[in-house]
Amino acid sequence: MEFDHAGIATDDRDALVDQYGAILDASVAHEETFGELRVAFLDLGNGYFELLEPTADAEGPIPNFLDARGAGIHHLALRTDDIGDALDRARAAEVALIDEQPRPGAWGHEVAFLHPESTGGVLIEFVEH
Repeated sequence: MEFDHAGIATDDRDALVDQYGAILDASVAHEETFGELRVAFLDLGNGYFELLEPTADAEGPIPNFLDARGAGIHHLALRTDDIGDALDRARAAEVALIDEQPRPGAWGHEVAFLHPESTGGVLIEFVEH
């Protein structure tokens, strides 16, 4: 596995795209509206910042995160060639899974999340490339 991206929850994706673009000399590698999220991936050369902004009437994990904690790092994602194997290893290590099976994620990738209660308080995402 390798680092893939840090998911950052925000109320203003476009402002962070501009700010991080200027600070980090990072360009947008991909943008989309995925479900109730406006998503942008900034290319850092060895991974991405995934900027996650809820649409106006969105409900779910990102709006809840923003309401409870404000903007900031939401999750860390690790790239894998075999998400099924990665989930099996997590199960064998008795890690609580949010997703028992992979599901569609942004950019057309399959994803699955591990529960932060089992991972030192960090929400971990597996991303299959």
